[in-house]
Amino acid sequence: MSIESDLQDLLRRTLPARDLHDLTVDAVEEGEIRLRFPFRADYLGPGDIVSGPLLLSFTDTAIYAAAQIDLPDGQIALTSTLSVSFLRPAQPADVITLSRVLRRGRTLVHAEAWLFSHTATDPILHATASCAIVQRRL
Repeated sequence: MSIESDLQDLLRRTLPARDLHDLTVDAVEEGEIRLRFPFRADYLGPGDIVSGPLLLSFTDTAIYAAAQIDLPDGQIALTSTLSVSFLRPAQPADVITLSRVLRRGRTLVHAEAWLFSHTATDPILHATASCAIVQRRL
């Protein structure tokens, strides 16, 4: 299996379906994770742009993927802080996320995510987050 399919399986096993939004793991390269959230018409909010709360959900999932990928079984990364800047409206298209860990400590992971409409040019959102590393409850 590839690292992309391993991450896809990890996300499906550890996240509720409503957080997955039919995402696809496009690539995992040099510590950067690219996810694709396929567009659906019901994602649109006022002004025919992708809903802001939905983009926040995509962001949290992307941060989780970056933080979780190198953790041993039994540990989980839980978002404790999230700082978001909306840069431009998200057009009715697939949303691409690029996320990576900035620093990994013993108990905290610091990560960032960039979101794009359809292609990885002209970002629509940038976020940084801290995630607490805790033991997963069985």
